Amino acid sequence: MAKKKPEEDLDLGVEQEKGSKKKLIIIAAIALLLLVGGGLAAGWFLLGDDDTAAADNESEVPKEQLPAIYHQMDPVFVVNLPAGSKAKLLQASVQVMARTQEAIDFVQNNDPMIRHNMLNLFGSHSDEELSSRSGKEKLQAEVIQQLNQIIKEQGGSGEVEAVFFTAFVMQ
Repeated sequence: MAKKKPEEDLDLGVEQEKGSKKKLIIIAAIALLLLVGGGLAAGWFLLGDDDTAAADNESEVPKEQLPAIYHQMDPVFVVNLPAGSKAKLLQASVQVMARTQEAIDFVQNNDPMIRHNMLNLFGSHSDEELSSRSGKEKLQAEVIQQLNQIIKEQGGSGEVEAVFFTAFVMQ
C-alpha cells in the first residue's frame, strides 16, 4: 500500500460541516431579522402612529363647501316613450343643483342644447326601466353625467352635482 500524505489524513468533511452550520446559523439569523423588521415596518405602515395621524388631521383645513344653487328647467319635459311600452308618455320636472353660479349660468345659457340631449336620453328608456326606483336613479346618474360632459365639451366651468326629478309621471 502506498503511504498516505499528511494532507490526506485531515478529515476535511468535519471542517466543512462546521462551516456549513455556521453559515446556516448566520442565514437563519439574517432571515429572522428581516422577518421581524418587515413585520414591524408593515405594522407601522398599516396601523400608523395615532399621534401623527391626529396632528395631520388638525393641520389640514377642511375646504368650505359652497352652498347649493338650484335651477328649475322650465318648461317640464314631455317625451314619447319607445314603441312597445305600456306607457306612451313621460312628463318630468327637473331641477339641477350645482355649487357654482358659473355652472348654473352655463345650464341656463345652453338650455336648447341641454334640453335636446335630455329629451333624447329620456326617450331612450322604456316605462319598465323607469317604473322602478333603481331605474329612476340610473336615469338621474345618466343625466348628471351627460350634463357634465356637455359643460366640459363646451368649455364651461363648474359641474352639476345633482339632478332632482320634482315630478315624474308616465301615462
